[in-house]
Amino acid sequence: MEVSLLSLSSSQNLTLKPSTNPLFHFHPSKRSKPPPTHIRAAISRTKKEETVDTVKTHLENCHLIAAIKYKGFTVKQFQDLRRSLPENTKLIVAKNTLVYKAIEGTQWEALKPCMSGMNAWLFVHTEEIPAAIKPYRNFQKEKKLEENDFAGAVFEGKFYAPGDFKALESMPTRAEIYAKLLGALQGSAIGLVGTLQAPARDLLMVLKAYAKKLEDESGQ
Repeated sequence: MEVSLLSLSSSQNLTLKPSTNPLFHFHPSKRSKPPPTHIRAAISRTKKEETVDTVKTHLENCHLIAAIKYKGFTVKQFQDLRRSLPENTKLIVAKNTLVYKAIEGTQWEALKPCMSGMNAWLFVHTEEIPAAIKPYRNFQKEKKLEENDFAGAVFEGKFYAPGDFKALESMPTRAEIYAKLLGALQGSAIGLVGTLQAPARDLLMVLKAYAKKLEDESGQ
């Protein structure tokens, strides 16, 4: 087999021309350009609108909203806190301006004193307020987060400052309220039965006194 070698004299120069084959056409590396300003603004606006919509969704069937100072929280602490909360309590992080935009014109607008600093927002969807607040109190104590206290809350349209939280945390449960109501009704029933079992003369005197009271009130 014969092999032919191409020999170039020292006086000849080897010139390489750019290849016209697209498979061998290389481009210098270029950094990707950021999207135009108007696209970035549109994305930012969309995210803000989504945040406002999320807050409005959490307002449905909500009984209490509380602001928590979360500055200094680690990601793990925040995740652990979320896992410790009951299902009927939601915790989100959102800018104060966006939260206020969602609650403006509603009873939750009373949260306005909390619109400063870095806040996480606790949405309670149950009437059992003490049970909803307790998990954060336990978490706060366990992690020694004294500085990360409640910044305030709104319950039934009323604002509760940090110093007022004892009133929320000591509220009676629904079961306790029902027990007290039942006791009051039983007491009234016993009093009514006692009156009916009294002698007719005493009952007549009670009725006459009541009738006189009505006459006096109508004559005034």
